[in-house]
Amino acid sequence: MLSLSELGTMWVAAFRIGTKNLLCYLLYSQYESLASEFLQREVTILELFSKASIWLLRYNFVFEYSRPVMPNMIFIGGTNCEQKIPLSKEFESIVNASGEHGFVVFSLGSMVSEIPMKKAKQIAEAFGTIPQTVLWRYTGEVPPNLANNTKLIKWLPQNDLLAHPKARAFITHGGSHGIYEGICNGVPMVLMPLFGDQMDNAKRVESRGAGVTLNIVEMTSKDLSDALNAVINDKSYKENVMRLSALHLDRPIHPLDLAVYWVEFVMRHKGAQHLRPAAHDLNWIQYHSLDVIAFLLAVVLITSFISLKCCLFCCRKCFCKKGRVSKSSKSKAE
Repeated sequence: MLSLSELGTMWVAAFRIGTKNLLCYLLYSQYESLASEFLQREVTILELFSKASIWLLRYNFVFEYSRPVMPNMIFIGGTNCEQKIPLSKEFESIVNASGEHGFVVFSLGSMVSEIPMKKAKQIAEAFGTIPQTVLWRYTGEVPPNLANNTKLIKWLPQNDLLAHPKARAFITHGGSHGIYEGICNGVPMVLMPLFGDQMDNAKRVESRGAGVTLNIVEMTSKDLSDALNAVINDKSYKENVMRLSALHLDRPIHPLDLAVYWVEFVMRHKGAQHLRPAAHDLNWIQYHSLDVIAFLLAVVLITSFISLKCCLFCCRKCFCKKGRVSKSSKSKAE
């Protein structure tokens, strides 16, 4: 599978350019009718995108790769990292009972309510091999080999638990929401991506030394146990994620406040056209500089053609002159 984390290659660049419009159509075309209904005229998603005053992007360069951006792009990654709220008595008692080993938080997101029993047994077996208490957000059938250190919970205050000093590891599906909570609270991660951008998110975290990625389909209980022991006992994972956390939190304004400011800015000034890139007004040929490339190619070809003709002309002149000299020499000799 092509990893979008492998930047800088010609094939990745070609893949992104070639599929941009297709992905835009497949993902957002269903909203065109909704937008047309509210605006009371026919519009396309590309038209809406090109006329947006401000883009609020849930990214942060601590997690995102460095890249050039437009002036109307505002990065608000980490808006979900709210201040810690005291745990309820139920969770506080579980956390305190974990002792010096601490606890592990496991959640595959709200879209995954249950997993196949065979896989659930493997996960439960792995949890039984670690000394930490495991808080597993799960609503499916209870695996029969569930260990005493594992608590199945239908809902858990994920951010508040990760903010607790006894949190040792975070097992997540790799959604950006959960990853930012892990980074904000400085908890090393074991990532089990399932679909969409989660594979790329997981590789980004792993490339920064803040977590380990597992293939949830192919992994064994030993793989999960080894991954947990690595991120918990290898201090480098904790140090790396704490460094990311310090970078992310060292900012002049909270991302949520930044988002509110720019929304109100657009409302006050009825848009932000001075920040809108002129690239949105270019056609496909101009946007990809095909007209410039064609002109430069024509200049090169014409220059090459003229140079070739000049060389051939000079060669003919030289050979003709030599021929006349040799003939005159022969006639004199006779």
